[in-house]
Amino acid sequence: MPILTATNLALLYGEIEIFANLDLQIDERDRIGIVGPNGAGKTSLIRILAGELEANGGNFNWQRGVRIGYVPQTPAQATSGTVHDEVMQAFTRLRQVEDELASSALDIQVADDESRSAAERRYDALLKEFEALGGYDYEHRMERVLDGVGLPEETLATAASDASGGERTRAALARALLSDPDFLILDEPTNYLDFRGLDWLEDFLSGFTGGFMVVSHDRYFLDKVANRILEIDNGKLNSYPGNYTKYRTLKEEQRRRQAIEYERQQEYIAREENFIRRYKAGQRAREARGRATRLERLERIEKPTTIEDIHLGILSTFRTGQIAIRTSKLGVGYQQNGHGVQLLNVADTQLERGSRTAIIGSNGIGKTTLLKTLLGETPPIVGNASLGHNVEPGYYSQGSTDLPRHSTVLNALIDARNLRIPEARNYLARFLFRGDDVFKSTSALSGGERSRLALARLLIAEPNLLILDEPTTHLDIPSREALESLLGNYGGTLLFVSHDRRLISSLASQLWIVEDGETNLFRGSFEEWVRDTRRDSEQQPALSQSTAPKTRSRQSDRRRRTSAAQKRAKQAVIRDYEEQISSLEEQLVEINVALESATERQNIPEITRLGEKYNATQATLDQALEEWSELS
Repeated sequence: MPILTATNLALLYGEIEIFANLDLQIDERDRIGIVGPNGAGKTSLIRILAGELEANGGNFNWQRGVRIGYVPQTPAQATSGTVHDEVMQAFTRLRQVEDELASSALDIQVADDESRSAAERRYDALLKEFEALGGYDYEHRMERVLDGVGLPEETLATAASDASGGERTRAALARALLSDPDFLILDEPTNYLDFRGLDWLEDFLSGFTGGFMVVSHDRYFLDKVANRILEIDNGKLNSYPGNYTKYRTLKEEQRRRQAIEYERQQEYIAREENFIRRYKAGQRAREARGRATRLERLERIEKPTTIEDIHLGILSTFRTGQIAIRTSKLGVGYQQNGHGVQLLNVADTQLERGSRTAIIGSNGIGKTTLLKTLLGETPPIVGNASLGHNVEPGYYSQGSTDLPRHSTVLNALIDARNLRIPEARNYLARFLFRGDDVFKSTSALSGGERSRLALARLLIAEPNLLILDEPTTHLDIPSREALESLLGNYGGTLLFVSHDRRLISSLASQLWIVEDGETNLFRGSFEEWVRDTRRDSEQQPALSQSTAPKTRSRQSDRRRRTSAAQKRAKQAVIRDYEEQISSLEEQLVEINVALESATERQNIPEITRLGEKYNATQATLDQALEEWSELS
């Protein structure tokens, strides 16, 4: 049964049309994943449906009485109360009923015979509402959800205004899940969840009795939870049954059929145009005019877009010793007020030549610091880390901030290695920079383009050890799949940090697990690790309701590596950076829209001014991202 019907939805951003004439119907048990390239309008569409953004055209209607739970990518900044208070807003009505029940019970005690009957009826009605709202077990439900999304007690006690962006997002997710919605609208809910949180959310959504709509670039997640995929691309909305893998199969079949139909139509058009040219002035001129009229009215089949991939071939690297990386009694951390603060105790580890290792663990646990310690950029607290004989590393940092700021794509590659222009262009073509793309300014590149260029610059130097820190952050699905193809053809030793389970599953032959301040090497695939972890979890006795809070508190204590005061100070700085980054990204979007408008009008002075403003804003953003990454 449909709970939402939308017709002819349209959205403009300035003078740019994001989408138009979108029609959509949602049924009450739909489990929808929304995919599409960055900038296609995915977030804008769900903000319209959630009532957060007004469309420029069309209309939509939710079924009367449907309760919507909405979680944006970046929740609004709270001004008062704690993170716990933010979550408790899910139970506002229930707690009102709880207070009214207490008041009603007193009314019954003091009522006379004449008014007691009415007081008892009111109490019975409130009791039924209390039960319907789940009043008897809401605290237990809240505890399970908070534990699932990764909000420990010390975070819940933090002032909401001091919470980081990730903590606010997890609190908003918990509040939405606890509000007993009929339909959930989630925008990138997996961004701030570790593997345990992802598993929990997938299990929750799998057992959720209502429907949901989720924007996500996490293909593993979409395969687990979605039974329908909506694709937004080039201003159009297409619907496919099944999960993400099924969508890719159907999409490819559709593309092949369209290609065949397009070629057939092109052959027909060529034959008709040839006939019209030959006979437009002869005895068959009338027939030629008729055919010309039919051609004018013919609905043309669009040429299907080709699915481009990064083709690199097996990249040859010069040979190293058998061991690429070795650690001994290593302690990883940072310096604070002249004292070392240890984050990780690293078990003695040897990564062999040609190995492919993924480092996995919770956010903020010290994975980036581990990479920098291995590279020698951050000194160890104790022990040592060393690279093997003849090892030449290439390092990809989060955000690709090492690109030249005032350069073109072509010059940025030549800056990394002196090549002749034809050689450089051929190499860039393998990374999907073709034609005039090579003359784009590096400051105007999208996130996916920056990642591709940063990797091209890395690989042209032929490192035999490639170290990557969250290479898929903010990449859309097409860019992630191109990255997988590229790294699949890399012939050296690969070490990378990622939360993208599909990337890990595709590339890693072993895992470096970071958990509770310790690191251990798991010699097996991601799927094998998941099976082992779940088997161990199932073998542990279930926690009783009375002991669960104490156990969770002990686990939180083990995770606490710095004092509460240090944590609050660090969170405040991180929050400031996140707000600055968000503001700068919005400014870039606005400047880009204005640039496109000025280009259409051929306003050269305006184009020059806006270009300089764009480059300056991008440089500020790059610096903020680099400093935020260091803190995170």
